[in-house]
Amino acid sequence: MGFHLTIKADSQSVAIYDHDHEVARYVRCWRRGQTLGAERFEKELLEHRPAAERSAAQRRLVLQLGEAGESYLRGLAETDRSLSRQINELLSLVRQYGPESVVAAISKAQCAGAFGADYIANILMQEQSAREMQPLLLLKDPRLNELATDPLSLVDYDALILTPRSESWLH
Repeated sequence: MGFHLTIKADSQSVAIYDHDHEVARYVRCWRRGQTLGAERFEKELLEHRPAAERSAAQRRLVLQLGEAGESYLRGLAETDRSLSRQINELLSLVRQYGPESVVAAISKAQCAGAFGADYIANILMQEQSAREMQPLLLLKDPRLNELATDPLSLVDYDALILTPRSESWLH
């Protein structure tokens, strides 16, 4: 899609017109190789480039995932992965697991610096699949089996194991 513009120049200025509407006017510069005023239109020019325009799938994904999805897509765009394929795979994950679950997985992946739909799928599979319950480990000493401790602390176990062995319950 192109636009027909008219450029009018005199000794003082250069003006650009879209039909009868003046779009821009610049002070005339007589030096060769000068670019003047382009910074005013850089954002608008980027928006009209085909590669800069978001695909329908990308807009749909951002609509469903919000800022988290948009931020993750920016990170994905900096990888060597095919962005269109990644977007389609993420949309598939949204259909399968729901937007809330995908946003939570994206947050975890982004914190780890992991960009790719395969990382998101892995996180979702791990979180959504039921974990097999391991059988309880029964020890010979019944007092050890009854201990309820902080899972990160072994202080209570150490206290039982490191007590003098001359106590009567050991015999």
